[in-house]
Amino acid sequence: MNRVVITGVGIYSSLGTSQAAVTKSLFEGKSGIIFRPERKALGYRSALTGFVERPNLKSLLDRRSRIMMPEQAEFAYMATIEALQQAGLSMEDIHKHETGIIYGNDSCAKSVIEGMDVLREKKDSMMIGSGSVFQVLNSTVTMNLATIFKLRGVNFSISAACASGSHSIGMGYMFIKNGMQERVICGGAQEINDYSMPNFDALATFSTREDSPTLASRPFDRDRDGLVPGGGAATVILESLESAQARGATIIAEVLGYGFSSNGEHISNPSVDGQVRSIHRTLKDAGLMAKDIEYVNAHATSTPAGDGSEAEAIFEVFGNQTPVSSTKSMTGHECWMAGASEIVYSILMMQNDFMAPNINFHNPDEHSAKINILPETLEQGFDTFLSNSFGFGGTNSSLIVRKWKG
Repeated sequence: MNRVVITGVGIYSSLGTSQAAVTKSLFEGKSGIIFRPERKALGYRSALTGFVERPNLKSLLDRRSRIMMPEQAEFAYMATIEALQQAGLSMEDIHKHETGIIYGNDSCAKSVIEGMDVLREKKDSMMIGSGSVFQVLNSTVTMNLATIFKLRGVNFSISAACASGSHSIGMGYMFIKNGMQERVICGGAQEINDYSMPNFDALATFSTREDSPTLASRPFDRDRDGLVPGGGAATVILESLESAQARGATIIAEVLGYGFSSNGEHISNPSVDGQVRSIHRTLKDAGLMAKDIEYVNAHATSTPAGDGSEAEAIFEVFGNQTPVSSTKSMTGHECWMAGASEIVYSILMMQNDFMAPNINFHNPDEHSAKINILPETLEQGFDTFLSNSFGFGGTNSSLIVRKWKG
């Protein structure tokens, strides 16, 4: 079995659009959540969101490439450029050595709705435009990036709700570990436009603390009243150790384990048992004990049921000593992107010897009181972390990553 290493990461999120900016936000516990009046005007119950500006790609891509891309593909392109740059991979490297892409994405709402709006108005489908078909597919990120970067390896998307980004890294890890690929671009992307979230808003799962946007997302806190949606994209470059060393790449970290499970129960309610099985599977895959994990980046989205279940699962596996925080307290729930972005966030913390705070955590409830949640930044180095991602339909994913020491 091949060892799987990380040689580059890229991030485009509400915390910043570069590694440096995001690291600063994480250290300072700075929230990227805003109130968006346009959503209120549309009839949203909650107009809060983790906001990211769309990039201007005119100087980077030709028009033909741009018209094929919805915003989440644009976000993913920006994150991937940063990741490839850190990995030291040129287009020549990518062409010379087969490179694949597996990316998490589970919606393309805006493109679908805009196409229907044109059809209703013009009464002619030919007026929708040829680029639209490539924007409406869940595989829009992988098909666009594979074309732009001329990738010749594995090429598909993961649609697994809020575990999509995590499963994409897990699948890339498995392809490389089993010798089927030398290098895979992995990640997750999430659209943040106003068309993307009304169905979730209709479930009354969003926080309504509209007068205090930065205080609204409060994972594990007793007084949480719901999640805040966010988005953007995160990219992780995975390679076999042999491939990375052969080209003299600087190795950042190693993926040690991937665990997964299905709850097999309610379509939206979480399951302590399912989460525990996912965590145990990744520990077994990594050949580690619970005591070897120095930090847990929790999935915790700031919902009453979800956070309580995860706190119980973390307590069952790790007890009350392992430091835990949810970066969603700052970003909101980045949905399909979250499983990938939280790997990037944790790597940035690990590289800079701190653990980001679980901001807005003031009063534990009966579940969160059992575990070691960090309300403030902890300036302490760590080498090994676990990241959880759980999604609708009972899909669970856990990843273990360790700092590279040569």
